[in-house]
Amino acid sequence: MHMCSNVDISTLLDLARYPIHEPTSDNYRALMRRTRETLLLEGLCNLPGFVKEDALAFIVSPIAERMREHAFTHSRKHNIYFVDSMPGLAADHAALTQLTTTNHTLCADQLLDNPLTAIYKFPPLARFLSDVLDQPQYVMTDHLARLNVMAYRDGEALNWHFDRTYATTTLLLQNAEVGGEFQYRRGLRSTTCPNYEGVARLVSDADPAVRTLALSAGTLNLFLGEDTAHRTTPVSGARERLIAVFSYYDREGVEFSREERIGFYGRPA
Repeated sequence: MHMCSNVDISTLLDLARYPIHEPTSDNYRALMRRTRETLLLEGLCNLPGFVKEDALAFIVSPIAERMREHAFTHSRKHNIYFVDSMPGLAADHAALTQLTTTNHTLCADQLLDNPLTAIYKFPPLARFLSDVLDQPQYVMTDHLARLNVMAYRDGEALNWHFDRTYATTTLLLQNAEVGGEFQYRRGLRSTTCPNYEGVARLVSDADPAVRTLALSAGTLNLFLGEDTAHRTTPVSGARERLIAVFSYYDREGVEFSREERIGFYGRPA
């Protein structure tokens, strides 16, 4: 597998609509302000058409084939916190209800020859995210975790959870025939209020404040998922849902542990 090099990024990204490569321009500053304001108000921001429509087929076609042959299937039971217990919370509390998540994953080392790698490593993207979040955003050095593509097939879903990082960046590559919608609950908890009763209502599907988004392929999504619970609804039909996860951190040199790599990807390196 060879590195996807010498890619003309302008053939992949709509830089006229999203001039992330022109940080001193008025259009860049306006885009950055709009994105930041929406993110802080809504907890997420979408940039539809970030990847050009004709580039999506070029990106997705080899991924779909590789996904069938080489993806790691990750299926597990978990609670919304992805931990075995919570301090002061009884083991049978409804907030710790067991949920099921199943997906299929390609890692960064399986995507080196795909244009997604060039998009992830495009320096203006990390700089733009840094400006929007008002904190540095660096690519991971982890050769498995920094860029993943997840597939969700008939009957599969990403269940309720909180993210481990302040912000998450994803790129939707392909919608499922039915389902695979993004749902989230803004302001469910805070650093001072864990709101376990609210969490219990959410995981029992009894929270009327849940919001649902139907995104279009090619949309870049920036999401504040550390304190906002979210999930992807079950997929139906023959066409799988494909989404890329771009992992940036506020410090350099971040890597997963050996145990985390085995847990998420089935291999240590």
